Amino acid sequence: MSVSVKSKALVLGTVFLILSTTFPAWAALGGDITSVQSDQLRMQGTIRTTAKGSYAVHEIQSAAGTVVREYVASAGDSAGKVFAVAWQGPYLPDMRQLLGSYFEQYAQAAKAQRNTRMRRAPVLIDEPGLTVQISGHPRSFNGRAYIPGMLPQGVPAEDIR
Repeated sequence: MSVSVKSKALVLGTVFLILSTTFPAWAALGGDITSVQSDQLRMQGTIRTTAKGSYAVHEIQSAAGTVVREYVASAGDSAGKVFAVAWQGPYLPDMRQLLGSYFEQYAQAAKAQRNTRMRRAPVLIDEPGLTVQISGHPRSFNGRAYIPGMLPQGVPAEDIR
């Protein structure tokens, strides 16, 4: 029995639809807490959560040794939202994944900086609505990104590490 091209296209389309809706979005700067576990699965890591008053830190340790901390507000207008991320380890994390909708702003600012700074200097972006700091070298990277307007009241930026 032969299968028509139309039937194959329908099956492939259905498989694509199922796969694209089965996997939730990853937690990202400004995103929702419900996707933190998706990050854990994607990084194939272990997670540890620590409550810190007006926020919680979800620390994911990947099998490759990179640690990503996602800071989620537990009160106020930003409750349940990721207001900051920090990382350290032998590899840079997927910046598109971590920064989510802020990735394009970061990419443009980093490109502009690249033209005016030394090649090995740290990346320091401080724009309205986004702060990103990245330093290190292969096998030893660290950084943080946060949305200044979403920091919970009384939480200084220095606590994001």
